[in-house]
Amino acid sequence: MKIALMDSGIGLLAATAAVRRLRPDADLVLSLDPEGMPWGPRTPEDLTRRALAVAEAAAALGPAALIVGCNTATVHALPALRARLEPGIPVIGTVPAIKPAAAGGGPFAIWATPATTGSAYQRNLIENFADGVRVTEVPCWGLAEAVEHADEAAIDAAVAAAAELTPDDVTTVVLGCTHYELVAERIRTAVQRPGAAPLVLHGSAGAVAAQALRRLSEQPAPDAPADGTLTVLLSGREGVLPEPALHYAEGRLLPSAVRVADRG
Repeated sequence: MKIALMDSGIGLLAATAAVRRLRPDADLVLSLDPEGMPWGPRTPEDLTRRALAVAEAAAALGPAALIVGCNTATVHALPALRARLEPGIPVIGTVPAIKPAAAGGGPFAIWATPATTGSAYQRNLIENFADGVRVTEVPCWGLAEAVEHADEAAIDAAVAAAAELTPDDVTTVVLGCTHYELVAERIRTAVQRPGAAPLVLHGSAGAVAAQALRRLSEQPAPDAPADGTLTVLLSGREGVLPEPALHYAEGRLLPSAVRVADRG
């Protein structure tokens, strides 16, 4: 079984690690776009064009499914990606975990990129799934970029700034950008209020990985042999994961992350 994941950068690591944990025997194709990143500031049309190119590069290697490991690309490019690749290759998007967060009942915050915060897409999700629960949309200026480059000082500053915008009484934070899942515990520490109940964080990686297996009618097999290969594509060419990927536990989980997998 071969599963592809795509993003402009290393935000796809969270979903990649989730897939690897569920199916260590799966061959993985990671398709990134270092020449076009970041995608967030691009127009929807330009982003869609680049996302299609990255997806087609992955599709050329014959995966059984493609995970869009990026919230912004899901917002703007998912219909085009599905029109191009399905039904031959199921395409699974990444949606902020607003529904399960609302099910918790308490007020919650959505940390997202400035481009996604306040967007019609996110507002529609809130309207459809928040069920009257109070929601605060928090723009996280520079956090995705800081995570992408493993810039510790910039991560600390961006997390602190977003925490200042987060109401003291929130019980849950939705991580509305896949990059944020790589620094989830730092976000928890910044937002947790003394004496309050433990903060709940909702990411999307686990749900996305599980959905990919469901679309393939496959079952989790975490005890399967860990012999799945890893192929990395950088703007369509074979390469290796950017060095900052190994700064995170999710990147280090991929034992072949520092080399190109043997496609033979």
